[in-house]
Amino acid sequence: MSTVLVVDDDAAIRTVVAQALRRAGHDVTVADSLAQLERALAASLPDVLVTDVILPDGDGIDHVRSVAARFPLLPIIVLSAQNTLTTAVRAAEVGAYEYLPKPFDLDVLTRAVAGALARGGMVSEDALHDADRALPLIGRSAAMQDVYRIIARVVSNDLTVLISGESGTGKELVARAIHDLGPRNAAPFVAINMAAIPRELIEAELFGHERGAFTGAATRNAGRFEQASGGTLFLDEIGDMPMEAQTRLLRVLQSGEFTSVGGARTIRVDVRIVAATNRDLASQVANGQFREDLFYRLNVVPIALPALRERRQDIALLARHFLDHAALQGLPRRQLGGDALTELGAQNWPGNVRELENLMRRLAVLARDEVIDAEAIRAMIGTQAASGEAVEIEIGQAVRAMIDRIAREDPASLDDGTLYDRVIGEVERPLIEAMLARHGQNQLRAARALGINRNTLRKRLDTLGIHIDSGVDAQRGDEAERR
Repeated sequence: MSTVLVVDDDAAIRTVVAQALRRAGHDVTVADSLAQLERALAASLPDVLVTDVILPDGDGIDHVRSVAARFPLLPIIVLSAQNTLTTAVRAAEVGAYEYLPKPFDLDVLTRAVAGALARGGMVSEDALHDADRALPLIGRSAAMQDVYRIIARVVSNDLTVLISGESGTGKELVARAIHDLGPRNAAPFVAINMAAIPRELIEAELFGHERGAFTGAATRNAGRFEQASGGTLFLDEIGDMPMEAQTRLLRVLQSGEFTSVGGARTIRVDVRIVAATNRDLASQVANGQFREDLFYRLNVVPIALPALRERRQDIALLARHFLDHAALQGLPRRQLGGDALTELGAQNWPGNVRELENLMRRLAVLARDEVIDAEAIRAMIGTQAASGEAVEIEIGQAVRAMIDRIAREDPASLDDGTLYDRVIGEVERPLIEAMLARHGQNQLRAARALGINRNTLRKRLDTLGIHIDSGVDAQRGDEAERR
């Protein structure tokens, strides 16, 4: 009979877990502290250890590191009510076989114990240099816990990851978390949006080009693979990649080698590939729109991000976070009333987390009261189309609200000669960002749409601190125009 040691300071949890494991045929010993855990280990080494994180005499995860070092073949299952990505990654980093957020399903726990016994445990490599760093992913729902567990298991290796999910679910945030928490975090994270690159420029963007490779190629340019050398290359919207480019990408993934456009020298790079899509790639494969062999090459570790409507319990947490973030950026500080949270939870959110963030920013600017109620939510959403079309903001109202906020927070600035530049700066930033996004980060096209020259746009980007980290840069935009 297998033995399981259960450590938790909550007597009710100890009793329920012990009963479930005994019904599953295990011999169970219980403990309520790290001291009792050590005494139990000294008396008899169990086949599986199940332990809580927060214990009265110390941090359970920190102690797991010590236990795993002394007993490397002992499978350890970590339980935690602190169900964040940090906890999941810390659990993996210290050598835990499995991480289960509270509340958990007893059937899931018993299956985890059975799996640990069958596989003999897994001791991971160090995957996190700073476990307490700030992370961009927010959510404590069961769906997000599944995502956290997968991330925790892939950060320490170089397996290719394919992230799927609707637009606005945070696919790039997951890709960045995988990079930032892994051993490649000191090297570049390079993102490229396949849907934003002109078809004729995709290969030059990925693999670079030599001087004279085509009209307008005045200098050699390194492609995204070279730029990401030693780090991570994030291929966003991979489902929009043309078939001919898919063929060349597959060869690179298989060999790690390529030649630039117009070049003859073989280039070899070491990069981790993370791809993302909002499409059903399996259906595209069936329809002949995506190479089957490339799909299998990319889909080594799949991560499916839930839509916001599938993780409604996270909406309040996310909404408060976005309001706090807006306040840090100088927008009025707002709070959400209970009825507002109920109203937010009832929405369908076709634009997912991105739609919620945009709504919170609009409310920060336009809401009349500091405490946002359900009526304000409904008024802001208004007659929004079922397709998820964005609500238009009346610019004059936004500017007046901005001036009212400045008058409250810094009345002296209304008379010190800085008001014009301050207001224009706050309006100019979203205008430029919107035009860049609309034109795939192509500075030349964005400048034309704004009615200014490219040099002026560059100066404004520097002044406003707007960084273009994906899409086509200005020089390659010129090449696209010439071609």
